Amino acid sequence: MQEEHYLIGRQPILDRNEEVVAYELLFRSAASPGNASVCDASQATASVIVNALSGFGLEQILGGHKGFINMELDMLMSDSISILPKDHVVLELLETLKVTPELVDRCRLLKEEGFTLALDDHEFDPIYNDLYDIVEIIKVDLMASPVERLSSMIDRFSPYPLKLLAEKVETRDQYLSCRDMGFELFQGYYFAKPSLMEKKRFDDAGAHLLKLMRLMMDDAETDDIEHAFRQSPGLTYKLLLLVNSVSLGVRVKVQNVRHAIATLGRQQIKRWVQLCLFASTEAVGLENPLVEMAAVRAAFMEQLALRLPRLQGNHEAADQAFMTGILSLLETIYTISIDEVISSLHLSDEVRDALVDRSGIFGELLHLAELVERMEFREAALQFEKMGLSQEEILTAQMKAYSWRSGML
Repeated sequence: MQEEHYLIGRQPILDRNEEVVAYELLFRSAASPGNASVCDASQATASVIVNALSGFGLEQILGGHKGFINMELDMLMSDSISILPKDHVVLELLETLKVTPELVDRCRLLKEEGFTLALDDHEFDPIYNDLYDIVEIIKVDLMASPVERLSSMIDRFSPYPLKLLAEKVETRDQYLSCRDMGFELFQGYYFAKPSLMEKKRFDDAGAHLLKLMRLMMDDAETDDIEHAFRQSPGLTYKLLLLVNSVSLGVRVKVQNVRHAIATLGRQQIKRWVQLCLFASTEAVGLENPLVEMAAVRAAFMEQLALRLPRLQGNHEAADQAFMTGILSLLETIYTISIDEVISSLHLSDEVRDALVDRSGIFGELLHLAELVERMEFREAALQFEKMGLSQEEILTAQMKAYSWRSGML
């Protein structure tokens, strides 16, 4: 039987400081959209376990965080669940599970063995009383349980030692309301869609970063790059924190920009300069979900460019793809237009077209990266096929992107 391929869906879970603390892992079939290829939940969960622990590498996917994995009854009751690393996973009991004495006993045993359990898409119901004493996390779907009627349900959970996780949080108002009501964890892409009033002003520090990016792109002399950094000690400090956090086995602490360039090379330093645009002004913010999104999107596009038949022989394609991925998020969080970014950096026509209207080859890659982020795998798979990319190449590109991001932790 032909081996089934899966793409990785990885949605961040944030804490009350809006920092990434976990991911929900979903593996979806990347078979041709012309075929139904709908596998049942147990098969999908089994694929998560097998692929995460063998072909992918759980540490690469999670980067040291916990992974939430959906559990249907068959998988939950199976002894094969014991292969999961207890410290790195949270078992999500799907809302379709029927509460029986056998299920309660199994959950109690799993907890005694050291597993963390969560109830998925949950609303309070007395029939779950026995499970409320066992599970540690309750996931509340805001689409099914709107914010305005959450207070009474939260009160009913108060006698139990539970953490509440709000999922499908799509606006900042929803996040703030849930946080005020006592939710500790949050899942959804509200952080990537701030309102106009919440956008950050693109201040002198941001402009200085664009200047540094241009120097790096123009392969400027090291003296010129160092001089540019000296004009902003805060950015120098931020960059060195980033560089020294990278898991590259550097034995000697990097003390200055010249040392960083000599140790890691210009290409890596250019990457850190680009990512600094998404770090907070107070701290590096490596767990900021926007750093996460920008890093994975850019690295994924870079890996796709290296494999795309149309770009073979174009030695600048990978770098342009990475740049497109990074810059595509700037307009979302800053009060700066893409036109201003383009004029500041003197970008190529191909990158400019991709950022302005998603046209050209880099526009296509950007669109594909966004589809994968939204887990619209069927449409993405159709586009990948048209571009001459195999399922295995896409999965490898994803893993290399996750691995590169994890190396920053």
